[in-house]
Amino acid sequence: MRIVIQRVLQAAVDIAGIRKSEIGQGLMILVGVCDEDTDEDIEYLCQKVVKLRIFDDSEGVMNLPITEVAGSGILVVSQFTLMASTKKGNRPSYIHASRPEFAIPMYEKFVAKLQSLFGKEIQTGEFGADMQVSLVNDGPVTIIMDSHQREKF
Repeated sequence: MRIVIQRVLQAAVDIAGIRKSEIGQGLMILVGVCDEDTDEDIEYLCQKVVKLRIFDDSEGVMNLPITEVAGSGILVVSQFTLMASTKKGNRPSYIHASRPEFAIPMYEKFVAKLQSLFGKEIQTGEFGADMQVSLVNDGPVTIIMDSHQREKF
């Protein structure tokens, strides 16, 4: 499972010109699922997301996790193109992206787990929809995580 985490001042998802979801300050997370993903990958990534110290404390230092930022929100959007392979040619291959039968339940488990850890409702896009995602990246702060490429120290 691959995710892109962006610290935002605001983010929103529109589908067919209608606002589906929006948040103010918080995290915008794009999620890509592959067939090798398990519940362990979901647990790992969700734990990392809620513990990442990427919000400013009173000294202006990135030292706070989202759980300590009053009024913050999380918006999660599925994005199969995160699984793109660009090693050959100029047209990305999406062979590593899971089919909806597997990806939808994994995406829903990711959202449910993140919601339980965050303690507030998670805003979402709509799996498979043509979405227009807008955001104001704060910092900018953007972090990419892949549960199959965990850093070992």
